[in-house]
Amino acid sequence: MAPPPHLSAPARAPTYALVGNPNCGKSTLFNALTGLKQKVGNYPGVTVEKKIGTTYSQHGQPITVIDLPGAYSLAARSPDEAVTRDVLLGRRSDTPPPDRILCIVDATNLERNLYLVHQILDLGRPVILVLNMMDLAAQAGLNVRVARLEKELGLPVIPCEAVTGKGLMELRLTMSRSDLPLARHAWNVPTPIAPAVSELASSLVEHDHKLPLTARAEALLLLTDQDSVRVAGSSPLSPRTTEILQGWQQRWAAEGTDWAGTLVNSRYDAIGELAAEVVQRVGVAGPSTSDRIDAVVTHPVWGWLVLGGVMTLLFVSIFTLAQGPMDWIGDHMAMLADGVKAQMPPGDLRGLITDGAIGGVGSIVTFLPQILILFCFIGLLESTGYMARAAFIMDRLMSRVGLNGKSFIPLLSSYACAIPGIMATRTIEDHKDRLVTILVAPLMSCSARLPVYLLMIAALLPGDLMPLGAKVGLMLLMYALGTLGAFGFAWFFKRTLLKGAPPMMIMELPPYRLPGLRDVALQMLERSWIFLRRAGTVILAISIVLWFLAAYPKAPDGATPTQQLAQSFAGQAGHLIEPVIRPLGFDWQIGIGLISSFAAREVFVSTLGVVFNAETTNDNTAPLRTALLAARWPDGRRLFTPLVCVTLMIFYVFAMQCMSTIAVVKRETNGWKWPLFQTLYMTGTAWILSFIFYQAGTALGF
Repeated sequence: MAPPPHLSAPARAPTYALVGNPNCGKSTLFNALTGLKQKVGNYPGVTVEKKIGTTYSQHGQPITVIDLPGAYSLAARSPDEAVTRDVLLGRRSDTPPPDRILCIVDATNLERNLYLVHQILDLGRPVILVLNMMDLAAQAGLNVRVARLEKELGLPVIPCEAVTGKGLMELRLTMSRSDLPLARHAWNVPTPIAPAVSELASSLVEHDHKLPLTARAEALLLLTDQDSVRVAGSSPLSPRTTEILQGWQQRWAAEGTDWAGTLVNSRYDAIGELAAEVVQRVGVAGPSTSDRIDAVVTHPVWGWLVLGGVMTLLFVSIFTLAQGPMDWIGDHMAMLADGVKAQMPPGDLRGLITDGAIGGVGSIVTFLPQILILFCFIGLLESTGYMARAAFIMDRLMSRVGLNGKSFIPLLSSYACAIPGIMATRTIEDHKDRLVTILVAPLMSCSARLPVYLLMIAALLPGDLMPLGAKVGLMLLMYALGTLGAFGFAWFFKRTLLKGAPPMMIMELPPYRLPGLRDVALQMLERSWIFLRRAGTVILAISIVLWFLAAYPKAPDGATPTQQLAQSFAGQAGHLIEPVIRPLGFDWQIGIGLISSFAAREVFVSTLGVVFNAETTNDNTAPLRTALLAARWPDGRRLFTPLVCVTLMIFYVFAMQCMSTIAVVKRETNGWKWPLFQTLYMTGTAWILSFIFYQAGTALGF
């Protein structure tokens, strides 16, 4: 006898959607399944990350896995959850509905995680349930009866520890099956609501052309949260379906029936009965390991000391652990440039290669070790579960500026890059809070500012006269300045442009776990590749263009390098803005760097490499730091004095100087109003504060 149609093997390689609550280990499982075979982008129309990977069946057949954003429910309250819902319901034309679904749940919080699973089972698709963090569940004294859960739901249930890889082989074997069954969804819709669900489902099939398998799920969503089907990615309801929905709602309102609450409570009742059947407590007395750690790291006093210690360790590592690799990269870049000079006669082509390409790109690539350390720390904080604690600690402070701890996670992510930080605001439910967080996120000092800070700190004093403690302290000061600026403007915006009361924060604190070193390594590899790709494309192109602008038009024979640069296209642009930046202590050469860094902040470093390499008078490629220390005003005064170096850092703390961020804000806010406002207020603040600092320092004799 032939198997039923839904049990037959798919004609093509199956596509799995990986879904789960936030902090359930979904990304760890995705990385464990797909490794380096991933493509990362954004869903068209929204700044929600789209991750697609490839794993292989037991017979070597490729299996596509789509990592959907974390969600607590299909009744979406944020753009993140809306994308997950729309992909599963087949509403997005850019992403076909998945054939099968991998539901990953946190075994330590099974009852809460099963709500999303319960909704997904309504979709009528083959589902595999993955019980992650089984080791942590055992430590918490929980015994999950896997066989009983599998029997009750009628679907494969795989116990797993995604961090260690335990259970992955069994999961791959199950994913390879061609006969995945449909779950037995033992949930009865409450009697007063059932006729409405049936009538709405029929109308959705007939008038809205929904698939029969998903029509019931959509009807339940309509009754749980009417607005959940009317966001980006979904089409409006047909007049007939709207009439049916409103008719039932008016009837229930007259009867005093809370239809949405009845449905939600009925689900939770069914889930509670199931959880009572399959989860047993084995009597662990006393607080858990996570509770004991939290007693310290979330303490009103000790928690701040821990957070300060973590940040100090980060910056000490940036200055110490990265120094050796940085020196190695710098030496080899210099050797490469000197090798080219030894093999080529003097001329424009040699200058293009050594000063434009190698000098520009090399000055940026040198900072790769420090950026890798930054991403390593952020990855470890996320992987261990400490990131949520940092948000919890910051909640009281955030509430004073009109936000809550949820806004701190996007701000903390902005230390790495403002773009993912702005994307992370999609988890913030309140529109005004989300917009305020977007407006202030670029004030957090991102990794692109790190090369600027490090170069200016290196140029403060000749030789190695500045002690390590002073370097770390100055770096911490820049990060603190940006953070205080973000909080200050958030306070101002919440009381003027975007008035609103600070929302209550309800946030899950995930259990502590050993860091997923594989995940952290993959993140570092991905970010380093993005950094190197930018250095090899955007920054290389800008460096070459800048070299051309600094080398042409040619000065008369006998002109000095300074005269050549001054009359070049780049010099003319620098002279054009010099009256504006001169009160900040900047000359036209620094102005060239300010203009070019609108493409990306780190381009400022490569620009100075090109500009000041043009002034070298011998064939040796001098380190950029040495060239800056030697730079002079026409009257012989030192250009990069300690006062100017710190002023430049302050300017870059507050200035926008990033076209990519502006583009993302434009997409996120659906217009140019807020990105233009953001650019103006940030750049204006940067100029004013830099002016005050430089002029005050000059008056005091610095």
